Amino acid sequence: MSLINNIKKILLKNMALINYIVFGVLTTAVNLGVFWLASSQLHLYYLLANLLAWFLSVVFAFFTNKYFVFKSRTVGLLPFLKEFLLFLWMRVLSGVFDMGSMFVMVSVLKINDVFAKILTQFVIVILNYTFSKAVIFKERGAK
Repeated sequence: MSLINNIKKILLKNMALINYIVFGVLTTAVNLGVFWLASSQLHLYYLLANLLAWFLSVVFAFFTNKYFVFKSRTVGLLPFLKEFLLFLWMRVLSGVFDMGSMFVMVSVLKINDVFAKILTQFVIVILNYTFSKAVIFKERGAK
């Protein structure tokens, strides 16, 4: 029974990280899915497809991070908007890395765009978790 209790303690202590990983995978799936659809099926220019994928995944990530990962309980329209805009700004910073990496890998190094997109997501996940935990939701009353 002690082993089970220890596992429970570890899981409860790291629940935000576990939830972030789960919702991060879903956010990445949204990002990759929208990118693939826009690029391969709708034949949008890869950087435009990347921008669309980025924006939709940011909106998805905001709501899942706010309510399920960091359990932020801001009250009122202005605090909500402030939290969203800060989240958006931090995602713009990681989005600049995303767009720059995509440009270098696809246009300069001639790497397949979908493969390049997958590679960039590893760094993006680390950047976004750090920004969310340390800057956005910690300062806004998150648990």
